[in-house]
Amino acid sequence: MIFIENNRSGCPISTSLEILGDTWTLIIVRDLFLERNTFKDFMSGPEKISSNILTDRLRKLQKHKLIGYFVNPMDKKVKKYYLTEAGINLFPVIYNLIMWSKDHLKMDFAAITVEWYEENYNKPQDLVISETISNYKLFRNKLFKTQGLEIEC
Repeated sequence: MIFIENNRSGCPISTSLEILGDTWTLIIVRDLFLERNTFKDFMSGPEKISSNILTDRLRKLQKHKLIGYFVNPMDKKVKKYYLTEAGINLFPVIYNLIMWSKDHLKMDFAAITVEWYEENYNKPQDLVISETISNYKLFRNKLFKTQGLEIEC
């Protein structure tokens, strides 16, 4: 459970948006689902996040226990980030934002978005969400095993 203190309101939407409602937080979560897990991976995204903003958002996500990290034993300068269970449980939000965007925004979408959308549009929502979460957990487990670590989520 994420402990909240000094929130402006007792409204769950307001409080959730204080944690997730900036331009970058859900992009980082999305990137983690895409198996991007290092600072360099996040920096190379098409949105061009600045390093100081990325550092701030990673700290915020850690503070709220949505992500964790471990130091790569082969290169102590590299942190490998991963989603905690609370972070993984954000996927339905990401799924619904993608579907809403494709249905309501007239724009050029990135090729990866178009491909994902076409692959998943006619599948039941619950199936897409459960498959994506399962696939991410498999990725996370392999990430930990390759480092000889136990999952601490």
